[in-house]
Amino acid sequence: MDGNSIQSESFPVSSRKITGTINGASTEVESFSFSDKIMLTVSQGGRLAQWIQVPLSAPSSASVDMALPGAGLSALPSTHLTPKTLVGAGSEERETLAHLYASQIASHLALRDPNEKRALLLGLGLEKVEGGGEAFYDLLELVLQVL
Repeated sequence: MDGNSIQSESFPVSSRKITGTINGASTEVESFSFSDKIMLTVSQGGRLAQWIQVPLSAPSSASVDMALPGAGLSALPSTHLTPKTLVGAGSEERETLAHLYASQIASHLALRDPNEKRALLLGLGLEKVEGGGEAFYDLLELVLQVL
């Protein structure tokens, strides 16, 4: 993965943008921070094919689970995060991968700031459906640079 410098803008909403290479494809990641949502786009070849929403606010029982010792040490997404495809489901494999990415990113946001109540809105436009290995971690690493 080779990334360019991160560009930050503050008007009309706070945004950050970075470009890197994932699976040999130029990948553009951009985040927008609205008062009610954190919008994140991951695009290859200028496309956005799927939109997934993940509410970050947890029911009170999930908040108790998150506060238990060791709850933040798992590499698995938090159990209270429930991604929902809004548009562009595609194949079952593509939807599963999109939900995995959305859950991982939302889990990172929830662990970074337990008081975060906004929803994550994730737009994905990946050329290939490959969720394993290096591509998965490269994409998450690129995303975390703009959050």
